[in-house]
Amino acid sequence: MRTSRARRRAGLSMAATLPLLAGALALGIPSASADSAPAGRDALQGTKPVWATAKADQGPTADSGKVSVRVHLAGRDAKGLAAYATAVSDPASPSYGKYLSAKEAQARFGATQHQIDQVVQWLKSSGLTVTGAHQHYVSATGDVAAAEKAFSTQLRNYRKGSRTYRAPSSTASVPAALSDAVLAVSGLDNAPHKSSHDETLPPPDAVFRNSGPFSSYFGSRTASTLPSAYGSKVPYAVKGYTGKQLRAAYGAGRWTGKGVTVAITDAYASPTIAKDAAEYAARNGDAPYKRGQLRQVLPDDYTKTEECGASGWYGEETLDVEAVHAVAPAADIVYVGGASCYDADLLDSLNKIVDHRLADIVSNSWGDIEANETPDVAAAYDQVFKMGAVEGIGFYFSSGDDGDNVASTGTKQIDVPSNSAWVTSVGGTSLAVGKHDKYQWETGWGTLKASLAADGKSWTGFPGAYTSGAGGGTSSTVKQPFYQRGVVPDSLARANGKTRMRTAPDIAAVADPNTGFLVGQTQTLPDGSLGYDEYRIGGTSLAAPVIAGVQALAQQAQHGRPLGFANPAIYARYGSAAYHDVTDHPLGAKRDLAVARVDFANGSDAADGLLTSVRSLGKDASLKAVKGYDDVTGVGTPAAGYVNSYRRH
Repeated sequence: MRTSRARRRAGLSMAATLPLLAGALALGIPSASADSAPAGRDALQGTKPVWATAKADQGPTADSGKVSVRVHLAGRDAKGLAAYATAVSDPASPSYGKYLSAKEAQARFGATQHQIDQVVQWLKSSGLTVTGAHQHYVSATGDVAAAEKAFSTQLRNYRKGSRTYRAPSSTASVPAALSDAVLAVSGLDNAPHKSSHDETLPPPDAVFRNSGPFSSYFGSRTASTLPSAYGSKVPYAVKGYTGKQLRAAYGAGRWTGKGVTVAITDAYASPTIAKDAAEYAARNGDAPYKRGQLRQVLPDDYTKTEECGASGWYGEETLDVEAVHAVAPAADIVYVGGASCYDADLLDSLNKIVDHRLADIVSNSWGDIEANETPDVAAAYDQVFKMGAVEGIGFYFSSGDDGDNVASTGTKQIDVPSNSAWVTSVGGTSLAVGKHDKYQWETGWGTLKASLAADGKSWTGFPGAYTSGAGGGTSSTVKQPFYQRGVVPDSLARANGKTRMRTAPDIAAVADPNTGFLVGQTQTLPDGSLGYDEYRIGGTSLAAPVIAGVQALAQQAQHGRPLGFANPAIYARYGSAAYHDVTDHPLGAKRDLAVARVDFANGSDAADGLLTSVRSLGKDASLKAVKGYDDVTGVGTPAAGYVNSYRRH
């Protein structure tokens, strides 16, 4: 993804018949040795997109065309930043937990004023107009001719799918004197579209409701009148788990997250979040919010609301806030909204958190496929994550909702930024919480769906087609980080070749919308009015805030000391009683599991009829949840011993 590419809401999965909505360390993007630059200049690797081929060439871009770029700054001592981020994150290091303040981190590793001034002067001398300059990047605009002069490349038009976009015809470069100042440049290509003007946020989406019958806990109500599946009658899907059930399942005990701040990033902002969160807590037994416990940090303006589906992001924020509070009811929550779902705006949100040390833990339920990632933007994201690591901030990203992504893209791949070696990738499960809030079992989240036949006596095409599942697999660009060595089997790490690569996810929690979370939100009712309603929801964008909440409990247990970048500590507990080792067949190798579900055909009431289906559990495309580490659930899900294990550290 590039600065002009929209991020999708990775992992928001409605519990209905609706389309899915749409993370020393080895660093992610290998050098492209073929990239070169003219004498006296340094190449900016990866700035020529892979789709900008001779076959797709449609001719030169007009010199008068307008270009907007961001020159991302490398800061001082980039290698030292990576080394320090590793040291403070590794429990085996004597520097573990010796974090810097935001001011100290900037003074030690941030861009210098001299670097900023150098880049500004160079851009201006090339004929570009500088529109902003600060510690992370210098932004500039100008015509194509000026951009070509600045970056020593030609901009041409290329066919990509059914559209034509601008891109460099060769690798962009910068003067050698700026090699230590410039990390990357983004914006030279304009796929998939250009920025639009500021817009007004739309109202909430149309109401969505679940039909019954429901189970109040897993297995409490059997679909006795419906056909059997896998040789037995199956239970109805739960109405939606609440905080009490999730806290019991993941070993919260007496911990509440007191003294810990969790940040949430998404695009835009729900206009009713405070009211909805308070109403949900009151209805579902969560602790009421204290004054100032939930706050928002928002941009001055919003852009691209139609392209990004702004109102759909309201539900994302609502889910994230309510899930964190349900699991960690005393944690403070700060929502940092992006001006759009584009990389530039999401990076700005992440940078706000790091620059001002707004939180200890950051939950992020958005992403895209790895094929859409470009080295320039990947480097910009990794720099934010490393700066966060030295300050003791941990970033958690949904692993995605399309399994191996073959069904949705035709290519086996993982999601980004979840693929980053510097974030915790959160996978998903189907969760069974039984009577008296007792944890029963989990499978990997992967769903096959078969609809009830017209005569009501069988399931059509049972077990049915793949609909969704937790993202996971092996990266094509990010090398294996040290914390995965000896844990991730080579059958996964070397799935793409001889070199061991980053494998996702790292850890998991409930994500299956058929065993999902109950959420409450103001929505647009059928008569056009606005009203509060509740519905069951899932996706790895549920798993991410659940794990963020669990980590808040762990930080409280660790006497309030920040967990920071948590992967080394997460993997250090591998194979212990800290985790549920999740498999797809928890009740035996020959015992497949499923639930029955009834949905309103129109999403709100029975006026247009009901849709009945059976949903198989633990069927995640080519991905399998097995004993030990796997590419659906990582090391597993938090067990009763997980949070308490931090008391000893």
